[in-house]
Amino acid sequence: SARRRPRRRDTPARHGGVIVTGPAAAPAAVSALQVVRRGLAVTPGVKAGLAVTALLAVFAGAGRIVVPLSVQLFIDHGVTASSGLNLSAIVWSCALAVAALGLTALSAYGMNVRLVKVTETALATLRTKAFEHVHRLSMLDQQEHRRGALVSRITGDVDQISQFLQWGGLLLLTSVCQVVLATVVMAFYSWQLTLLVLACFVPLIVLAPRAQRRLSAAYRTVRERAGGTLSAISESVTGATVVRAYGAALRTRRRVHSRVRGYADQQVRAQRLSVLIFSGAEVTAGVAMAGVIVFGFILGVAGRLTLGELTGFLFLITLFIAPVQLATEILNEAQNAAAGWRRVLGVLDMTPSVTDPGGAMQRLPAGELGFEVRGVGFSYLDGPPVLHDVNVVLAPGAQIAIVGETGSGKTTFAKLVTRLADPTLGEIRVGGVDLREISFAELRSRVAMVPQDAFLFNTTVRQNVTLAKLDATDADLERVFADLGLTDWAGRLPQGLDTQVGERGDALSAGERQLVAIARAYLADPSVLVLDEATSAVDPATDVRLQRAMDRLCRGRTTLTIAHRLFTAESADEVLVFDAGRLVQRGAHDRLVNEPASIYQRLHASWAAHAR
Repeated sequence: SARRRPRRRDTPARHGGVIVTGPAAAPAAVSALQVVRRGLAVTPGVKAGLAVTALLAVFAGAGRIVVPLSVQLFIDHGVTASSGLNLSAIVWSCALAVAALGLTALSAYGMNVRLVKVTETALATLRTKAFEHVHRLSMLDQQEHRRGALVSRITGDVDQISQFLQWGGLLLLTSVCQVVLATVVMAFYSWQLTLLVLACFVPLIVLAPRAQRRLSAAYRTVRERAGGTLSAISESVTGATVVRAYGAALRTRRRVHSRVRGYADQQVRAQRLSVLIFSGAEVTAGVAMAGVIVFGFILGVAGRLTLGELTGFLFLITLFIAPVQLATEILNEAQNAAAGWRRVLGVLDMTPSVTDPGGAMQRLPAGELGFEVRGVGFSYLDGPPVLHDVNVVLAPGAQIAIVGETGSGKTTFAKLVTRLADPTLGEIRVGGVDLREISFAELRSRVAMVPQDAFLFNTTVRQNVTLAKLDATDADLERVFADLGLTDWAGRLPQGLDTQVGERGDALSAGERQLVAIARAYLADPSVLVLDEATSAVDPATDVRLQRAMDRLCRGRTTLTIAHRLFTAESADEVLVFDAGRLVQRGAHDRLVNEPASIYQRLHASWAAHAR
């Protein structure tokens, strides 16, 4: 039945990704109607073939209206005809009702199929558009928002829109046609009773805008709580190992339960308001029906209404009241969908802080690349500066070690030179070209970063390595692993390069994940390599492999290494020392380590003492 409400899909399936809350969301002051209009503008496919769908809705509504007319003909011209029982009129009235019901069923089926097909296609486009926009955001943009909330917007919120368009949209089309046609035919039978029915619903119509505003606010909070719940569950599942290792199960359970309970409580509050509105509609419908029966009987006694017309009118008022009662449920779903649409639009409204230059882009020169960092400063959001007036020239082909205490600014500096963020002040040039004038495709093909925590996708070693070069052949992979001295390690994997690495690479050790990341970077063959040295302790054999693979990876290209273990700095051409967001020392290891009372000397002495 078109009126049967489908199972709710408020809670999307678990995913491990990201979503957005806060300033990116459309302002609460924007009405639900404005949000829907904007949503339709960004998903024009929803309106595809709308004229045909509306025509089918008219047929479906008209088919229902024919049944009361058939009942009136059956009674007035068949059963109570002045000439006695008229079998011909009875047969024709029954045939008319059957034909009308058949037309209604076929029209409703065609309309439903068209709505499902159009909405799913259009919303798949919206989901893809939101997903692609998230990936256009910089890493810093994404870090501003809970990743579970971003995923919730692309999955759960779009599902909520889909549910409304397919269920509420179907009812909206048929209900509008049904109400209009029922009102016209009721007025034809008795304008007095029609005015009585309309008068009963005036209070409901007057209160509807206020109810709409309250429902909108309630369901906006519901969708926000849904994102927070998904984020908490996603984090607890992803970090299950840490939770168990530190005995934090109780604390994690309480956090998740708190989010789930908060979401459930908000749902109850929103549903309570919805039920209150629905109950008001039920009372109004009962009053209207009672009034029609009483005053219809009076008009019938006065000879101004036949028995068939009164019976037909009662059928018509049922067709009039049912959509009005359903309007509260449609309004309920509409507010939920509008809240979801508002959050999806919030993702699309996010302006990336790092943008592709497009037509203004320049190409990097061939060969090794050097860096010029001029007066660079950087702040996260509205926070205090974390880098201050950094000036340095890095020669092409140089091996650079970046050292400093935690929070000194070395990782931020690495993000800036790889353009994961843009400096707040100053500029960075690579190969003589401003980073902001280089296309993302050109930059990523020439400048690569291997993070400390190597992220692997839940597929094979082979597919994780070839992510850097999708058209790589088996011969390319054999060369990569041979050059890095990893052929023997790959051969000892259970299925070789076709070994499944598990979710986030959990089937491999930390050191093995780093080996896969190094192989991936080597296959990409960048001109500049930025390495965040892994701090995880690995077994001696894997550590030897890692160091040997790193040495071969860095050979013949400009390399910037965030060095946590300072033997990397000992062999570097130049060492950059950061402290409190400033570049305080630079030079070769031998010179810096002998500078009395210097930061580098203290860091090296501390590391050497622990290394022993």
